Amino acid sequence: MEEKTNRSGQIIRTSVIGIAANVLLAAFKAAVGILASSVAIVMDAVNNLSDALSSVITIIGTKLSQRPADREHPFGFGRIEYFSAIIIAVIVLSAGITSLIESVKKIFDPTEPEYTTVTLTVIAVAIVVKLVLGRYVKKKGEQLSSDALIASGSDALFDAVITLSTLVAAGIMLLWHVSLDGILGALISLVIIKAGIEMLASPVNELLGSRISPELLKAIKKEVLDFKGVHGVFDIILHNYGPDVLIGSLHVNVYDTMNALEIHGLTRSISEQMFERHGIIMTVGVYAIATGANKRTELQNAVMQTLGRHDDITQVHGFYYFERENRVSIDVVPDISVHDEPAFKRHLEEDLKAVLPDTNVSVVIDHNYSA
Repeated sequence: MEEKTNRSGQIIRTSVIGIAANVLLAAFKAAVGILASSVAIVMDAVNNLSDALSSVITIIGTKLSQRPADREHPFGFGRIEYFSAIIIAVIVLSAGITSLIESVKKIFDPTEPEYTTVTLTVIAVAIVVKLVLGRYVKKKGEQLSSDALIASGSDALFDAVITLSTLVAAGIMLLWHVSLDGILGALISLVIIKAGIEMLASPVNELLGSRISPELLKAIKKEVLDFKGVHGVFDIILHNYGPDVLIGSLHVNVYDTMNALEIHGLTRSISEQMFERHGIIMTVGVYAIATGANKRTELQNAVMQTLGRHDDITQVHGFYYFERENRVSIDVVPDISVHDEPAFKRHLEEDLKAVLPDTNVSVVIDHNYSA
């Protein structure tokens, strides 16, 4: 909880810095605009105030995400952060589309820019402030795994790039009388639109349910396999309810000689370690590996050997023999080349029945949700 509060506090502090920088820049532009009697500079100052909106959205989203879980939302409100990032990404997309429209207009109707020393100074200051602010906010967002901060920082950087492109185009026009304002603006607008779509994809994927990172998957498997008595890790599934709330499940293979008390201790130890090291609320299920000289072990070996000959199977686990029903059940994870799962299931069951003619066979088509 303390770590979660610290993360939220850093996100809010970074956003406040963003608001302060935009407000100060707006005040500077407004003062210069009034002294120079420039309506354009004053309007640009108003635009800077609107730029602070992304930071305000980030703060509101972070505050709302800290609300405690209730009866209707038992997993809390952490996913609100993703909605904040989506809103900011839409703002960036809108800015890119607006810039593209204006740039295309300038291609067909170019105008010669009129810049004074005052306006050039204001533009230079704005570029420097936005570049520094954007880099800082985006870097903090990456450190804190905050899509909203990353989007907010990118927004500031794109503002700086658009302003810089305008300045470069103006310089080319003044020196060589070649109008590149519209063309350059259109190209940069397309880059911003592309970036906006990518920014939108990250939080949307989190809401839809994306795969866990390969690094986290590898760490979980290694740590669980290090527990004494664990002989395999399967079915790792994680659900993301915000950057600080991960809920998941996995299965482990243990020998059938372990008693209930030993299994209880093992699964509890795994769950505690997953929470302490990764903040994951993990449910641990158990598959029993048949041991000893008995029918269950013979059936298990026959099933594993038969299925092991199939190249289009990536994983086999969860063997169980229902003695009363004289039925064998096994989980199979097919390769991505398998498209007709019902037909594949029938094919595997026929193969197994040929080896075990006196035994009922049930093949469960499983899926790997983590790799």
